[in-house]
Amino acid sequence: MDFYELFLKTHVPLFISILNKVNLILADSNDLMRLGLRTVLTAELNVTIVGEARNEKELVSQLAAFGASVVLIDFTSEGFTIDTIQRISSKDPSLKFLAVTSAQNAQTLVDALRSGVTSYVKKDCELSEIVDAVRETSRGNKFFCGQILETIQRANIDVNDLDFDSFSCEPVVLSERENEIIVLIAEGHTNEIIAEQLFLSKHTVNTHRKNIMAKLGVKNTAGIVMYAVKTDLVSPNKFLFAPSLN
Repeated sequence: MDFYELFLKTHVPLFISILNKVNLILADSNDLMRLGLRTVLTAELNVTIVGEARNEKELVSQLAAFGASVVLIDFTSEGFTIDTIQRISSKDPSLKFLAVTSAQNAQTLVDALRSGVTSYVKKDCELSEIVDAVRETSRGNKFFCGQILETIQRANIDVNDLDFDSFSCEPVVLSERENEIIVLIAEGHTNEIIAEQLFLSKHTVNTHRKNIMAKLGVKNTAGIVMYAVKTDLVSPNKFLFAPSLN
């Protein structure tokens, strides 16, 4: 192995790790919740918790002192409101908010999304899904657990009225991650195989699948495949001799 190969092998992964580093602030008045999230997230190599805030004043102070790329917030906990997100976002539009709350009604969810929440998961989601939500949010992707999207749809709220692209039905706006999953689904891979290939949990892949189907307005795998073929994500020749899809 020459010097160049050795340099690439030892330094490039380090550079990539630094570039992908997530500086995060936990914003929740519940000490136990912050402790649990801190324990889970500090085990992630690319996540650094630079601060913890128990109320809006502390959050503003810590953002000014340490900065952050992502704020994981329960805006329903004491000391925070939906307006907290809007006030901070207006000063720093690049900051991403990942909301983690208990069950909320649909209108509260919509108000949060309009206020500047980037991603939204519930506190009773699997811990692995919360970790995946942090990763996706830090990369600039929007992430919603299936329960959140289902709550909005059950309330018959017109998602076209929401002030961001992910819930827009015309045109369909899909993230890079969702397009990756659409291709793998169209190629016949199971959730387990997709999870292995993309280094995600199976639960997260299932959540992505639900979100994709909701955005496309389809109810089964065949609908996803038809979209993939129609938009040239995959070639129709791939399915000439394939078994029928359920």
